[in-house]
Amino acid sequence: MPSLPGLRRYLAVLGVLGALTAGAVLVQAEGLATLLTGGGIGTALLIAVFARVLLALAQGVVSGRFAAAAQAGLRRRLLGSDSPAVATRVIKGADAAEAHLTGYLPALVVSAVVPVAVLARLFSADLASALVVTVTLPLIPVFAALVGAHTRARTERQWALLTKLGGHFLDVVRGLPTLKLFGRAAAQAKTVRAMAEAHTGATMKTLRVAFLSALVLELVATLSIALIAVPIGFRLLDGSMSARTAMLVLVLAPEAYLPLRAAGAKFHAAAEGLTAMREILAEPVATRSGGTATRRRGAPEVVFDRVSVQYGDRPALSEVDLTLRAGEAVALVGPSGAGKSTMLAVLLGFVPPTAGRVLVDGVDLRELDHEEWHRDLAWLPQRPTLFSGTVAGNIAMGGPRDVAAAARAAALDDVVATLPQGYATRIGELGAGLSAGQRQRVGLARALARTDASLVLLDEPTARLDAGTERTVLDGARRLLPGRTALLVAHRPAMAALATRVVELRGGRVPQAV
Repeated sequence: MPSLPGLRRYLAVLGVLGALTAGAVLVQAEGLATLLTGGGIGTALLIAVFARVLLALAQGVVSGRFAAAAQAGLRRRLLGSDSPAVATRVIKGADAAEAHLTGYLPALVVSAVVPVAVLARLFSADLASALVVTVTLPLIPVFAALVGAHTRARTERQWALLTKLGGHFLDVVRGLPTLKLFGRAAAQAKTVRAMAEAHTGATMKTLRVAFLSALVLELVATLSIALIAVPIGFRLLDGSMSARTAMLVLVLAPEAYLPLRAAGAKFHAAAEGLTAMREILAEPVATRSGGTATRRRGAPEVVFDRVSVQYGDRPALSEVDLTLRAGEAVALVGPSGAGKSTMLAVLLGFVPPTAGRVLVDGVDLRELDHEEWHRDLAWLPQRPTLFSGTVAGNIAMGGPRDVAAAARAAALDDVVATLPQGYATRIGELGAGLSAGQRQRVGLARALARTDASLVLLDEPTARLDAGTERTVLDGARRLLPGRTALLVAHRPAMAALATRVVELRGGRVPQAV
């Protein structure tokens, strides 16, 4: 998983603040031991208390600024995608990351520094007490790890249910006029309610584990301190330990356990944010090629030469070898998650290969001019991204296009005729005001308008469409293919029938060609 920008510097600053906090803890303990055994309030004690307050404030300021910058970066990373799952991550996931960045990480750094300093001072003050702390201190992270592994699985399930709920709810809101028209709004309300109840149940189970684990950590720490305090009491009675040393040990011992208990308690609040960050950082990032190379005009030959793509720790493509001959239409088939859409993303330049290369007429795709390459593409995704503006503007996309001809080819002209202002009718962001089928036809018209494109990429554009709209989209897609190289992602036989060759993709590999 890629790391957050500036994370190492942030951890280094936290480490410095943790070391200063450890020093303040030791000085404060010495001052309190002196005060409780009859000494006065020394200057060192006041300075130590004041320093701990300032260090806590400084840690809060540093953590807050880094979390704000990290959250903004996470949201920027997801901009440009209209996926419902991504919408949930932008709204909820980036906010959930704050608990991890401002709570758990600072507590984790402090728990790695302060107990070591306290333990070193205890060894010089009282060997028996130091040995008890040495033996019992590891029990807290051990129990925390055992409970944390259980919590992680529950949190991942909770987050998956929330992502699914958010995505489905967004789809329902987008299609609410259509659902009302066909009388399906009540049925979808029941589905959303059931998904919300499943998420609520998963959340309550996660909270139950969190409360029980907090009880376990508190119990371990309390019993450990009791194992130190009781022998000290007997040793004070028989005179084998001085009062000041006893007070120093009793003040220092809780400070050894406190950071670990705090880190364990904050882990559960931060678990959801960590899961969300992992998913966000595993999202492919759209990249722009810095190349300036050009290629000949006309249908290109495209070669995938041992192409591999890694999303975090998950391989999406593994040494894929595939050749698309000039003018050939190849359909990719295979189960969901096999890497079909990733291959299109690689050709679009959105996802750079982790290993291998893509050759276009013998030129590495990374060396081609990005804007020129995109001008030569006609792309129809599962969910065309529409923008707030006119229907004509969404079809032309700023270029000099024959909008009317493209609309006729996509069977969109009948739809346009029913709109109040025809092609000048304004639609909302993401196609608000149009049905799913109409949005798909606008996307098809946009692709058909690119008459100069020599490479066609179709990512299962008939998914979630009714049979009539599917036939319309397929007829329009069929007009795109002659004289062009095409790569089609196909789940349905009707889509695969457009291709001249079918290639199977499984687990990110091409085991065989049909």
